[in-house]
Amino acid sequence: MTYRWNYSTLSTDQKNIKDELTKELNLHPILVELLVNKGIETTEEATRFLYPELKDLHDPFLLPDMDKAIRRIEKALGEKERILVYGDYDVDGTTAVALVYKFFRGITNNIDYYIPDRYDEGYGISFQGIDYAVNSGVKLIVSLDCGIKAVSKVAYAKEKGIDFIICDHHMPDERLPDAVAVVDAKRADSVYPYDELSGCGVGFKLVQAFSQRNGYPFSDIEPLLDLVAVSIASDIVPLTGENRIMTYYGLKQLNSNPSFGLRGIIEICGLHRRHITVNDIVFKIGPRINASGRMMNGKEAVDLMLANDMTAAREKSKHIDKYNEDRRELDKRITDEALDYIDNHIDMKHQKSIVLYDETWHKGIVGIVASRLTEKYYRPAVVLTKSNDLISGSARSVPGFDVYKAIESCRDILENFGGHTYAAGLTLREEHLKEFIQRFNTLSFDCIEPGMMLPQITVDAEITLSQITPDFIDGLSLFNPFGPENENPIFLSRDVRDAGSSKLVGKGFKHIKLEVVDNTTEVPMPGIAFSQHDFFQRIKSGQPVDICYTIEENTHGTKSFTQLMVKDIRG
Repeated sequence: MTYRWNYSTLSTDQKNIKDELTKELNLHPILVELLVNKGIETTEEATRFLYPELKDLHDPFLLPDMDKAIRRIEKALGEKERILVYGDYDVDGTTAVALVYKFFRGITNNIDYYIPDRYDEGYGISFQGIDYAVNSGVKLIVSLDCGIKAVSKVAYAKEKGIDFIICDHHMPDERLPDAVAVVDAKRADSVYPYDELSGCGVGFKLVQAFSQRNGYPFSDIEPLLDLVAVSIASDIVPLTGENRIMTYYGLKQLNSNPSFGLRGIIEICGLHRRHITVNDIVFKIGPRINASGRMMNGKEAVDLMLANDMTAAREKSKHIDKYNEDRRELDKRITDEALDYIDNHIDMKHQKSIVLYDETWHKGIVGIVASRLTEKYYRPAVVLTKSNDLISGSARSVPGFDVYKAIESCRDILENFGGHTYAAGLTLREEHLKEFIQRFNTLSFDCIEPGMMLPQITVDAEITLSQITPDFIDGLSLFNPFGPENENPIFLSRDVRDAGSSKLVGKGFKHIKLEVVDNTTEVPMPGIAFSQHDFFQRIKSGQPVDICYTIEENTHGTKSFTQLMVKDIRG
């Protein structure tokens, strides 16, 4: 794949700020430059970023309707009303339900939880779920990671004598559901300082507010941050502000004393002897939790996360792992079918988006397939299938194209939709399929510039290999946890050459295991360049190349070593 390299540069004012901060911070100037590029201008801002503290979490009562939500929960507890915690079937929704249910289970026995079936009920609040609440004697539903657009469902619940508290993080419409409380920082009237919380993060703020009002120490709820960290990493929300703080402490919890359920997943992933990172959540823990909702029912994921002992956790983790294996097989088959269709039916030279439909594809897999198509072709992808006489699917996008807004522009022919800038879901009737494809493709063709379809690498700083010292790596570790809007910095080193032992590795020998030096050091630096075997002969010939890479700590058994993860090579 050909990448366009972009270079971060400091303005004159930023250079002056960098010079001042370098004097005040015990940090390498290159690392200070990274801080300035993030918009950090003072020592106080730098300290808050590098050393996150729980005291910097915002007052939960600044969220819209939080006071109303807590008063209604207190009323329910005082009058021994039955409460139903309701959440979506993905990682964010199931962690949110597990968190809120786990907390209030310690206060009342009159509590239950509900996860809608992806296939029978679809995304969000369902009439079936409300009927379950009616039949169970529920008087209050607390929805998490969904509900912000459930106007008709909330009205139906009200007719049945059930109140709703909606805790969501998705974009609301102009009309809000007639709930007792609608807690969402994205509301137009919100004054909350941070609007990028995950759904589970909003659930944590609800628990934080209840604890604050009722005299529970923060230490009682801090262990729940392991679930919040899993949700933030899996839902691909920005790792800035409060999300950074909660992920930082959630990872500490995951690495020191995770809940039984998460420990079960950690063990089955082979992570129990490793330091768990955001990447481990994204690629190992999250997909297993998600597999339950994709293949069967997300309730099993919640059951696992609420396990009371390791015997139960290990048993439930085995089931989840089996679902993940099945998911992988389906993922590969459907992805291969999608790629084959594109090769034979779509001229990608003249297409700026991809919309595919196959009524036989598995509904739980289409989001993954959309991600793979976007990654391969670097343009928006919508993958659709048939479900309960409707067509539903998922969309993914590239930087610069808001796929949620693109889908929203077709709302007049949609039954339902929701999501974010880079990922969204939608449902429509079959008679509207052709019109949707035509409108979406036209919009993308008009909005997407050619440069947006070329993957980009933004180089954060240029360094020599000799600058990668233990002190530099220690300073860089303070930038963790990495994720959206706080990406692992990409460095550029010029004129590096083979130290004599670089070799091709992996299946098909497509990856280069590097040992490189440059003009500043003869100490070989290890690295790995995935799928870049085309450069191997040049490197082995001793010719210098430029590389851009992230710096990773790799663990092999009980040993750790620094390794360059090479993103691209230029001759």
